[in-house]
Formats: sequence, structure tokens, C-alpha cells
Amino acid sequence: MTEKLPPAAKAGVLAEALPYIKRFHGKTIVVKYGGNAMTDEHLKQCFARDVVLLKLVGMNPVVVHGGGPQIENLLARVGKKGEFVQGMRVTDAETMDLVEMVLGGQVNKEIVNLINQHGGKAVGLTGKDGNFIRARKLMMENKDAPGDLIDIGQVGDIISIDPSLIALLDTGDFIPVIAPIGVGAEGETYNINADVVAGKIAEVLKAEKLVLLTNTPGVLDQSGKLITGITPKQIDDMVADGTLSGGMLPKISSALDAARSGVKGVHIIDGRVEHALLLEILTDEGVGTLIKSK
Repeated sequence: MTEKLPPAAKAGVLAEALPYIKRFHGKTIVVKYGGNAMTDEHLKQCFARDVVLLKLVGMNPVVVHGGGPQIENLLARVGKKGEFVQGMRVTDAETMDLVEMVLGGQVNKEIVNLINQHGGKAVGLTGKDGNFIRARKLMMENKDAPGDLIDIGQVGDIISIDPSLIALLDTGDFIPVIAPIGVGAEGETYNINADVVAGKIAEVLKAEKLVLLTNTPGVLDQSGKLITGITPKQIDDMVADGTLSGGMLPKISSALDAARSGVKGVHIIDGRVEHALLLEILTDEGVGTLIKSK
């Protein structure tokens, strides 16, 4: 892509990145990896290279991944249909086994492998490793009937996250790649929404940035135009009038929680753009929506 750039333009790109590299040196950047960036071969390679580059210039990237398309794929193969309530996957015991296989096995190791092929040192984890994501059963409040709770199976609500395992990996120059699976007090397995896990990990690690990759340009208004910055009040209004719904709900709510808990930059960006992660972190442009804390 850069081959077509004249030398002066290339130098300009590098010079523009320098203040950001200085500002974020030694800082933690939590990235929620999902959507097309996880399924398109070229975008997968771009993502892995971006993560390795951030590590090499002195940042501490932490990757949290989903696996929606891959889970749907396996469910279809065994004749089960995925069901969602307010953007959360309904997870019975059989579905939980499949989710754990796909997230903790197939998807997690594929991402680890990709990053390692590009010169990084990635290590795959689930919340069961070192019991670092403790969870309990989540009962969903029914939006249409306040006070009414919906049982969506083995879906977890995070009780606590122990940051020591991730901190240990960071000191050894490893890149943690985390599957959003939590563990209960009795050793039960819980499926947790990956956006929620990314937001919580960003809070606990006191991350400088939380970047959520999505299949949209960012948060869109009713006419489909990109909103480059959004406040909690605007978010409440957009949920109330239905502009924000489905899978965007857990995304927005975890982004907002992270912003309120002191994560300095929370961004929802378009994962379909090549090197979206670098554009967001190392350039003046930015690509997507900044979530403001007030």
C-alpha cells in the first residue's frame, strides 16, 4: 500500500506517528477483536501486523476476541440455531460446550498463531486460566417489562478480574490473547460477551485506550451518518429511540463503563478498514467514534 507513496509522504507518515508512540510508550491498549477483521484473510494479516508493531514500539496491546460467526458455523453443523436476547447469546449446557471449544480452542489459537507468524509472542488465555475472570450467572432485565428477569443460560456477569496474569505476560514481552470465558465459584463455565470482557479488562488494567473493532464505521445516527464523538446523554437518547439496538447495546454500554472508570480513550472503530488499529492509535485522523465519559 505504501509503495505508491513518494519518500517525503512516507517520512510524513512516520513523523506523524512519533508523538503518539512517545505518548503511549509503556501504556496498555486493550483491543476487542471481532467482526469482519476476524474472518477476512487480508484483514486478519493486517490486524496481526498492527498488534505486533504496537508491541515493538513499546506499547502493551491486550487482545480480547469474540467468535460469533465461528460459533454460528459450528452450531449450524450440529443442527442448533443461535438465539439472542438484547444482543446476548442464549447459552444452554450443550451450546456452552461448543462455545468453549470454538472460543478457547479454534479461534483463540488461530489469533495466537497469526500474531506469532508476524514476529510477536502471543499467549492464549481464557478466564479459567489462573481463575483470572470470575463470574456468576447473569439474569437479563427485560427491556419491555422492567423488573422482569430473563434466564439466558450459562451467560456470565463478571464478579472480578485478576490483572496479575496479564501483568506477568506483559513483563515478558508477551501479547495476551483472551477468550471471553469466565469461571464460577463451583468451577462452572460461563460465556461472557466479549465487549463486556474487553471493557472490564481495560478498567482493571487502567488501560490508556480501549478500541472495539466492529463491522460499522462506528456509531451511526438515524440517517446512517458517522458520529465522531458521543456523550452518555446522547447514548441514552439513541437507545430510547431505537437508533442503538442489538449487538451495539453491550458494545456501547461496556465502552461507556470503561470511559467512566478512567480509561482515557474509548473508541468504536471500523474493523473493515485496513490497518484500522494503527490509524486510530498512531495518526491524527482516527477512524470511528470516541465515547466520552460525560
